[in-house]
Amino acid sequence: MYFTDAGIEELDDRRGDEQVSMSWLAERLRDFVDQNPEFETAVDRLASWLARLDSDGDADSDEESKPSD
Repeated sequence: MYFTDAGIEELDDRRGDEQVSMSWLAERLRDFVDQNPEFETAVDRLASWLARLDSDGDADSDEESKPSD
């Protein structure tokens, strides 16, 4: 685990069993950017990556974005 994964691990530990809609997630990302505008570019890139994850015409290979077992 990378040090930067600590927040991801906390999210998984605390809320890993929850299911949320993409609309809810998008609103939380907007709230975060409103409070932390210096992260706007990173959040926008994450949102675009998530939106295109299963797109057939995506420039990135689907194999690169899927975790290995």
